[in-house]
Amino acid sequence: MSKILWKPQSVKSTNMYQFIDYVNKSNKTSFVSYDELYTWSINNASDFWSAMWSFSDLIYSKNYLEVVDDINKMPGAKWFSGSRLNFSENLLRYKDDKIAIQFKGEDISVRTLTYKELYQEVEILASAFRKNGLKKGDRVVGFLPNIPETIIAMLATASIGAIWSSCSPDFGIKGVLDRFKQIKPKFLISTNGYRYNGKVFDLTKKLNGILGDLDSLEQVIIIPFVNDISNKSIKNETCYYDDFINRNIFDSLVFEQLPFDHPLYIMYSSGTTGLPKSIVHSAGGTLIQHLKELMLHVDLNRDDSIFYFTTCGWMMWNWLVSSLAIGSTIVLYDGSPFYPNSSSLWKLAEDLQISIFGTSAKYISACQEAKVKPAQNQNLDHLRVVLSTGSPLVEENFDYIYNDVKNDVMLSSISGGTDLISCFALGNPTLPVYRGEIQCRGLGMAVESYDTNGNFHYNQKGELVCKIAFPSMPIYFWNDESGEKYYQAYFSTYPDIWYHGDYILINNHGGIIIYGRSDATLNPGGVRIGTAEIYRVVDNFSEVSDSLVVGQEWGEDERIILFVKLASNQKLSDKLINDIKFSIKKSCSPRHVPAKILMVDDIPYTISGKKVEIAVKKIINGEEVKNKDALSNPQSLKLYRDIKDLQQ
Repeated sequence: MSKILWKPQSVKSTNMYQFIDYVNKSNKTSFVSYDELYTWSINNASDFWSAMWSFSDLIYSKNYLEVVDDINKMPGAKWFSGSRLNFSENLLRYKDDKIAIQFKGEDISVRTLTYKELYQEVEILASAFRKNGLKKGDRVVGFLPNIPETIIAMLATASIGAIWSSCSPDFGIKGVLDRFKQIKPKFLISTNGYRYNGKVFDLTKKLNGILGDLDSLEQVIIIPFVNDISNKSIKNETCYYDDFINRNIFDSLVFEQLPFDHPLYIMYSSGTTGLPKSIVHSAGGTLIQHLKELMLHVDLNRDDSIFYFTTCGWMMWNWLVSSLAIGSTIVLYDGSPFYPNSSSLWKLAEDLQISIFGTSAKYISACQEAKVKPAQNQNLDHLRVVLSTGSPLVEENFDYIYNDVKNDVMLSSISGGTDLISCFALGNPTLPVYRGEIQCRGLGMAVESYDTNGNFHYNQKGELVCKIAFPSMPIYFWNDESGEKYYQAYFSTYPDIWYHGDYILINNHGGIIIYGRSDATLNPGGVRIGTAEIYRVVDNFSEVSDSLVVGQEWGEDERIILFVKLASNQKLSDKLINDIKFSIKKSCSPRHVPAKILMVDDIPYTISGKKVEIAVKKIINGEEVKNKDALSNPQSLKLYRDIKDLQQ
């Protein structure tokens, strides 16, 4: 069994404990453990989601007639039929002087908005939207950095019942058009530029390329985020944000009362294997799922300050923003996490007294490699939770957090995806943290790991599936009238069961270990190996700054190829190769040992920070990579073509 790194000290003060007490009183049950509550939430899903509806104090104008029509109907289960609510109304329930948003950008002083100010800003923009013809069902898109105006625009959009979608400004023209052209937006909001790693990036050229190919647009609104950049050379009819709104004359904010399954967000798949899928999420499903996760699994309260290092092109932005419904303070940061130095985000946590700090596994690994030691250099007394997602958090990263960041935080590795705009596995303030494990499966999420015969076994690796419906499933894909693309994405492998595409293990105490994406799983000699198993070993070598492992077709079999990007002034010597192979063999098995270890100058990543194993696998197996615009460094793919060492 893995080592326990953290134990809860005050279980009875947590929202999860209060929820168990609420369920016991409401349902005449006598649960004392999370395991009992979780089992009940699966076997009595309708009762569970009904309890969540009440416990979270949702704002609605009309109550539901039925929680769910058929929990086993996937896709197509109907949730909370008959109810009417508005997503923005729930996020703007508070109108007081408590700080709602704190924003920090590179070389920019901290800017704050109270809940009262946020409400008024949304009110002003929503009034301008309505006066300019925005209606329920229209699409508004943001090509925006992670700034308060992005949240204001989303909330104003949702208050009307229009649909919000966004891309971060580091996307290329084709990447943006591949997404926005599918959904035919009516309004587009952008900044004139953004800052990253001490540099200013002018968005004029990108905007001209985007606007020239988006015929559906009726209004383009520019936020002058960066000084000394003019929008005069931007095509089409554009106006500045302050000219579009009227701060002196505006209508009162009206929250359109809409069905639970009214569309709220259009999200996008990575698009690394073709045109991105446009995934539509409902207002009600997103709201109740996020409240469940934030209130119960994160233990978020009104007096918390929650931060997530994200862009508005990643679902963690949507997840973070939902914290407003709890009345917490959310912290936004836009820029490089290592500007002006490698301790910048931890300094932000100190300065703004952040209590819940969210980031990616890649960032934690980079801090560990750079020997960043916040425990020595920052006062993090307020910090009580660290969240990590984006890729598996390896055991050594757990050690780093507890040794070098803070020894009494709840470290919650969380895992889910854009497809469900939420999590399948995540943290729990009533359970211990085990080294290298995600604490638990989420309430109401019937997650199992299936073997090749479709059977679930504890302590056995398998495919992540979800056996019953949940409210935050996509309501549909855009431009998929027959529903065929939606069905093929999740239900073609196991009919009526959600297939997620992660390779996982669930152990006896309910902990989850994720070994990587199923389609990137290695298969030498017919034995399935998760890529994360190899990364966990390679990450321990200080000589290696990054790595990527893929399978290469070789005769009738597959062999493992490990690419390594070396740290400064390091060489890929025979000794280093042998040391890596020996360590992999010792820690994993002889079958895990790569057939070849090769040096590369760069590792490809998506814009949201995930390694692109599939694209490299395609290249070394002689296949074409169709879409490179989802990558932050697409030029790196050239490094993997025609490698002589892979021909022998």
